[in-house]
Amino acid sequence: MSRIRALLLVPLSILLTVHAQEKKESVTDTAAQQEQPGQDTSRPEGNTTLPAQSVEALARRARRSAVVIRHGGRAGGGGGTGSGFVISEEGHIATCAHVIGESRPLTIHFDDGAEYMVTDIHASDAKLDLAVLKIDAGDRKLEPIPLAPADSITQGAEVIAMGAPHGLEFSVVRGVLSAVRDYDGRTLLQVAIPVEPGNSGGPLLDREGRVHGLLTMKSAVTENLGFAVPVGALRKLLDKPNPVPMDKWLTIGKLDPKRWKTIMGANWKQRAGRISVERPGDGFGGRSLCLSQREVPPPPYEVAVEVRLDDEAGAAGLAFAADGQDRHYGFYPSGGGLRLTRFDGPDVFTWNILQQIRSEAYRAGEWNRLRVRVEEKTITCFVNGEKVVEIEDDGLRGGSVGLAKFRQTVATFRNFRLGTNLAEETPAPELVARLERQIGRLKKDPASGKALDLLSRSPGLAQSLLQEEVETLRAQADALEAQSRAIHRRAIAQEISRTLAGGDDDRVFRSGLLIARLDNAEITVDDYLEEVERMAGEISETLPEKANASQKVSAVRRYLFQDNGYHGSRSEYYSRSNSYLNEVIDDREGIPITLSLLFVELSRRVGTEMHGLGLPGHFVACYRENGKRIIIDPFERGQVMSNEDADALLLDAGFDIRAAEMEVAKPDEIITRMLRNLQAIAIEEKAFRDALGYVEIIVNLNPGSPQDRLNRALLNLQVGNTAQARPDLQWILDNEPDGIHLDRIRELMERL
Repeated sequence: MSRIRALLLVPLSILLTVHAQEKKESVTDTAAQQEQPGQDTSRPEGNTTLPAQSVEALARRARRSAVVIRHGGRAGGGGGTGSGFVISEEGHIATCAHVIGESRPLTIHFDDGAEYMVTDIHASDAKLDLAVLKIDAGDRKLEPIPLAPADSITQGAEVIAMGAPHGLEFSVVRGVLSAVRDYDGRTLLQVAIPVEPGNSGGPLLDREGRVHGLLTMKSAVTENLGFAVPVGALRKLLDKPNPVPMDKWLTIGKLDPKRWKTIMGANWKQRAGRISVERPGDGFGGRSLCLSQREVPPPPYEVAVEVRLDDEAGAAGLAFAADGQDRHYGFYPSGGGLRLTRFDGPDVFTWNILQQIRSEAYRAGEWNRLRVRVEEKTITCFVNGEKVVEIEDDGLRGGSVGLAKFRQTVATFRNFRLGTNLAEETPAPELVARLERQIGRLKKDPASGKALDLLSRSPGLAQSLLQEEVETLRAQADALEAQSRAIHRRAIAQEISRTLAGGDDDRVFRSGLLIARLDNAEITVDDYLEEVERMAGEISETLPEKANASQKVSAVRRYLFQDNGYHGSRSEYYSRSNSYLNEVIDDREGIPITLSLLFVELSRRVGTEMHGLGLPGHFVACYRENGKRIIIDPFERGQVMSNEDADALLLDAGFDIRAAEMEVAKPDEIITRMLRNLQAIAIEEKAFRDALGYVEIIVNLNPGSPQDRLNRALLNLQVGNTAQARPDLQWILDNEPDGIHLDRIRELMERL
C-alpha cells in the first residue's frame, strides 16, 4: 500500500489536442455475444469457455466496439479525449467518469467514422471513476464486448488494452496483469502496459476477448505501469444506475428554458451574450426555431437582432408571430439576399415567400442588424438601419418572437431585443463632427491622451465611428481597433469605480458583471441583474412565510446546486470564463469567488445578510446565526465549511488569525481579487495588454499598493509604453515601500 501511495498517479484523459487518423481495416470476424448492461455473458449458453484468440483477431474485433469519447471545451471547440466501449445493443457505452468531465456535451466516435451525440448519462460514480453513457445509434447494429465475471482474472494473465493514447485512436497494446492492489479504499488492477493520456476508459481484455477492467490511471514515474478499474465495479454500477438526461447534465452553453424555448431540433447554445446554432433542424429545409419566452406586446411592436452566418448559402434570422409549432413569419438573409416568409404549416406546400430582395445595406460575411416592425396590417423590415421591405400581410398575429435557422447553417446571434420602438437613434451632427475630429487626431497620433479622453465621454458612438474608420482604412485597422478597445475599457473602468463608490446594495455584483464587459462589450449588465432577480423570485416562492436565515440559505443552496446544476469548475479552472459572472450564470460553472458572489447576491435578495470571506486561495461566503459565523463553500456545492478547515487554510498560508475573527471582504477587495485572477491568467496567456487593462483598475482601487504599481510599470514596459511606466517606478522610489528591491528599480529607471 505504501509503495502504491509513493507513485505519482495521474488520470489518463488529460486534455488532448492531437487527433491522428488511422487507416481503417476491413472486418470479417463474426460478432461476439451481445448483452444487456449488467448481464453476465462470460459463459455463452452451451460453452464452458471462450476460445483464446490472437492479438490481431482481438484487435479487429475490439475496434468494432471501441469508441473515442470527446467532450467540448468551456469556450466551445474541442475539450478532452478519452476512450470507451459498447456494452449493450441498446447503445450503452462504458468509460471512466473523469473522461466525461463536468456538464460538457459529449460525442461518441466509432472506427468507421460514425459520430453520435450522447443522450443520457446512464450511470456514473466519481469515486469508482466509472460512467455509462447512452447513445441513439438508429439503424446501426452495435456489437457489445462481453464482460468477464468479477474477480475472474489472476496475476500474470496476459491482457490487451485498446484506446486513444495522445489522440492516436483505436491503438492496441499488450501486457500482463501485475497485481491486484487496494488503493484509497478501492481495488485496482495493476497492469504492465505503457498506457498514455487518452487511454482512460478503454477496455482491458483477456485473450478470450472479455473485459476485465477499464484503464483509469498511469504512473508519472515510470512508462510501463498503469491501473484499471475492475469489471466487478462496473457491474455494481450497472445494477444501480442513476440516469441523468443530457438536458439536465449540460450546463455549458445551455439555454435557460425560462428565457428560451427551442423547437424542431438543431443545436442551440448560449455563450457570453451570444446565441449560436449548428446542425440541421427537424423541420423541412432543416428549419429550427429558438423562441423567446418574453411576453410580446400587442401591435405595433418591434423585434431586432444582429446575426452573422458562417456560410452565405445558409439562412438564419428573426422569427415572429410564432405559434410554438409550425406557423410563423421569418425575416432573414438567405443566399446573399433577404427574405420575408410566412410559414403556415410543416411542409414546403405551406411555405410562402412574401418578398425576396437584394440590398446593398446587407454586408455578407459580417454582423448585420435585422429589425422588424409588426403592425395590425403591415410588416416593415430593416437591415442595418435601412428599410428594405414594407408589405401588407396580416395572416399571422400574436404568438412568440425569436430566432430561426435553416439548412446546415452555423449562425451566431447577439443583442436580441423586443420592444415597441427599436429604431436606431441618429446622433446629432455636431456630436458626430466633434468625434470625427478626435478620430482624425488619433489617426495622426494613436497615443493622443486628449483624444482618448474626449472619445471616452461618448463610448458607444465613438466605437461605432471608429469601426467605420477600421472598415475604410484597412492599413490602420489594428491601431484603430486597439484604440476602440482602450476607449471601451477606460469607460468601463470608470463605471466600476463609480459603482463601487455608490451605496447600491447590488454594487459588488454589478461591478463583477462590469468586469466581464471589459472583455465583451456585447454583455448587457441589466439583463443579467434581471435574471438574478428572477432567480431570487423563484427561490422566494419556495420559502415558508417566516423563514429564518438557515432556511433561506438552504433554499439558495438547493436552487443552485441541486435544481440547476451549478458546480465548481475543475477541468478548466484557469479559464477566464470562470471570472466572468455572466458566463458563470450562463454555464452554471465557476470558481470559488464567482460562485460565492452569486450565492451572496441571491441570499441578499431573499432577505439574508450574507458576505464574502477572503480565505487564502479560497473565497467563501458567510452569515451569522445565533451570534455564530457560518461559513458556506459554494465551490463545494454550498457545503458548510468547519471553522477548523478554515483555520487550517489560514495557518498553512502563515496567517496568525482565526476564521471567526476575520473581517468580511469589502467591495473593493472582492473586485480587486477578481481582477488579480484575470491578470494572472492573462499573463500566463501572454496577453499582456489585457493584463495591463486589469491592473489599471486594480491600481485605481488600490493606489497605495506598491506591488500593483510595480506590476503596472512592468506590463507597460512589456507592451512598449515606456513613458507610462516611469510614474509608477518613480512613485516606488519616492515612497520606498518594504519588500521591493529599490536598487533594481533605480537601475531600471536609468536604462529607460
